[in-house]
Amino acid sequence: MAIVDRVKNILLSPKEEWPKISAETATVQSLYTGYIMILAAIGPLAMLIASMAYGGATGAIVSYIGTLIMVYVVALIADLLAPTFGGEKNMLQSLKLVAYSCTAVWLAGILQLLGMLAGILILIALFYSLYSFYLGVTVMKKVPQEKAVTYTVVVVLCVMVLGAVIGFLLRTTLYSGMSMGM
Repeated sequence: MAIVDRVKNILLSPKEEWPKISAETATVQSLYTGYIMILAAIGPLAMLIASMAYGGATGAIVSYIGTLIMVYVVALIADLLAPTFGGEKNMLQSLKLVAYSCTAVWLAGILQLLGMLAGILILIALFYSLYSFYLGVTVMKKVPQEKAVTYTVVVVLCVMVLGAVIGFLLRTTLYSGMSMGM
């Protein structure tokens, strides 16, 4: 399926699109090169354009690489937790679930060109991405409908805790590195 059609369908009719996604054959490589790497680049490119006035590209590059890594890590978390909620372990389906549910937030990355005004719109896109993830859980991971909300919340909480730990470690490392240099 063409990327534009997939984006349109996952945004406008996710309930109908998840069964199609589930049935498709894919590989980690095809998901990354044909979808994830393309859409995940939108926000960092907007960040790069917005920061050109300040001469900094580092943030955009770090953001892009971090996103590519986090997609896989979130898929691992989703895959590990699925059996706990009556779902199936299947890493490829987990990766498809995470990749396609991120569509709205990745597209909203272009809004970074608007600066601070974009924050609320990006937040709305994030919530829509979480909703899309929830809709895909029963199809992609075979989690029973009555456990789909709990599964989604637990995955999100795990990702938030992981993000907080990584953020803390990065700040600690950067701060101690800066202290040593002074």
